Amino acid sequence: MIKKKPFGSDIKEQLRASALDKAHIFILANGHIRGSLIHATRLVNEMRANHGLGILETLTLGHAYMAAALMATPLKGEDRIQLKISCSGPIGGLSAEANALGEIRGYLHKNPIPVEKAPESFDLSPFFGAGILTLTRHTQTARQPFTGQVILAYGNIAQDVAHYYATSEQTPTALSLSVHFDAKGEVTGAGGLLLQAMPGATEEEIVTLESLVASMPGIGEAFSRKEKAEDMIMNTFAALNPKIIDQRRVEFFCRCSADQLGLYLKGLPEEDRKDILAKGPFPLEITCHNCGSMYAFSQTDLSGLLS
Repeated sequence: MIKKKPFGSDIKEQLRASALDKAHIFILANGHIRGSLIHATRLVNEMRANHGLGILETLTLGHAYMAAALMATPLKGEDRIQLKISCSGPIGGLSAEANALGEIRGYLHKNPIPVEKAPESFDLSPFFGAGILTLTRHTQTARQPFTGQVILAYGNIAQDVAHYYATSEQTPTALSLSVHFDAKGEVTGAGGLLLQAMPGATEEEIVTLESLVASMPGIGEAFSRKEKAEDMIMNTFAALNPKIIDQRRVEFFCRCSADQLGLYLKGLPEEDRKDILAKGPFPLEITCHNCGSMYAFSQTDLSGLLS
């Protein structure tokens, strides 16, 4: 993978931003409620730079990246999860994939999203239209991936993922996703929160949780003010005895490489290989749709690969 613009003006800032971007896994009410809070400011900024996204596109794909990251927190080993949306609106569709290592990648079907004028709010439902949300889990212990689908009920990634959990897995879920932009349109804070009620959660605990969540500030805005994720968890949910039980890496990362794409080129039919060697173009540029990394193969490189 080639990161076009690592987040931060120098190495020190990049390391600091990397240290902040994490998934914080916690429990409430003696384990009756489980939650994950992610700080994803660097993730969303690097995603935006690599894919060359505007504000609407950053908001849409950023929400999908953070949703996938939150859903991936229970995964282990080589497990991974893929969130796909296909829809009739201008967005057209998207894909976001996250694995147990906290690596997230994905793309919009249309970039830029074809709209006549800039959106007047952060309500994305008019841009989704009718559609289907598909969630696929690839786990080491299963012979085949598990796939579930729901019709888009809200045109809002957070609400539609929560709807998926409620209908397909019978797990009461609340999800909040937030990207904060400054006056110049730059992303200054991004984060998300996933809460799920476990068997044994009481009505009183759920009512208390709903009240606490309603009182929370915008997560992206809070992170733009340099509020710490740990403090947000401990202060917001103090009435439910919060306990942070784990922290995991969250990063915009793709395992594509020049070598990998070279193997793809070598696997082309002989007729196509001969055509490339004869006509080019030189250099041959191939872009990974999952992360926007571009790899250039010179005429000499191609002669070695395809002859």
